[in-house]
Amino acid sequence: MARRRCHPSDTRDDEWAFIEPPLPKPTCENPAGGRPERHPRREIVDAIRCVVDTKGLPFFVMVTPADITDRDAAKEVLFRLRPMHPEITIVWADSAYAGQLVARAEKYLNLTVKIVSRPKDAWGFVVLPRRWVVERSIAWVMHARRHARDCERLIQHSESLIIWAATTLMTRCITRCQSRRSSQPASREAQRD
Repeated sequence: MARRRCHPSDTRDDEWAFIEPPLPKPTCENPAGGRPERHPRREIVDAIRCVVDTKGLPFFVMVTPADITDRDAAKEVLFRLRPMHPEITIVWADSAYAGQLVARAEKYLNLTVKIVSRPKDAWGFVVLPRRWVVERSIAWVMHARRHARDCERLIQHSESLIIWAATTLMTRCITRCQSRRSSQPASREAQRD
């Protein structure tokens, strides 16, 4: 049963034909019944653009519609990031960000964008240095139950909830570090005195 679309979508029909089959069947289409969906799934597919530090803690998060390319979104991310964090000088990015972005970031923002490319002789899955840090950060944020599915109608809500999850993650990290320091046994020099 094809679902009725209330509003136009950025997703083309051939893209939606590829995306829809793996999605779980709505409960309203099950024999037992259920409530109809209020928001068409086709319009709720977003992309998360995330800038993290070397430890994986988020600096900046921007949620965009999925039809915006990585390069186009990166321009906006870097232009928003620069005034907020002028101390950043090097940005690592994967090969999707190669091209004019590197030169523009150097010229206008005084940022060095280093592209982390996949090794040419690699076959199958390869962990890219620096790239895994972002993936790990997104995985940490997705541990928050609210992020298991993207049900938010507005992009601003998604961004806020991701920032909330990242803040929770960072405060837990800080409290764990402080509790470890206070629970460590005193040094030998202190014990002798």
